[in-house]
Amino acid sequence: MTATPGLGTPRPASPDLLRSVFRRHAAGVAVITAPGARGPVGFTATSLTSVSAEPPVVSFGIGTGASSWPAISTSGHVGVHVLGEHQQELAATFARSGADRFGEPTRWRKGPEEVPLLDDVLAWLVCRVVARVPAGDHRIVLAEVVLGDHSGVGGPLLYHQGRFNGLRD
Repeated sequence: MTATPGLGTPRPASPDLLRSVFRRHAAGVAVITAPGARGPVGFTATSLTSVSAEPPVVSFGIGTGASSWPAISTSGHVGVHVLGEHQQELAATFARSGADRFGEPTRWRKGPEEVPLLDDVLAWLVCRVVARVPAGDHRIVLAEVVLGDHSGVGGPLLYHQGRFNGLRD
């Protein structure tokens, strides 16, 4: 393959190529939670997407090897939390393997449908899972919004170049 002016040298598709491209894509940071048989589960997601306004449906991706997948794979409802720039440590905790995600200093409560709801987020939703679509080593979860709140204050937390950041003016 040859270089294209202004575009660089094309590389064949690979997991490394995909990760390298998406490190350059700034994404909002969310935490997805669900009730689990052994307690609440949750993970940090940058794949949250609004799918439909009528009915209100969101989607997110989760790896089938993730520790939260067994609970997400059977749960009827999930919590979706949009994080603020003040929550970098919370995002890191929910992204870290083996972390006690719901222990101190995480502040949370049981919400409707037993969904764990995180405190002090920019916005949250409780959603009813309507589909889990196979996508390689992941599943795309489609979830219909049941209720939520968008009254949190502050700027959004973003993930870019392997780091959590706030917006810069």
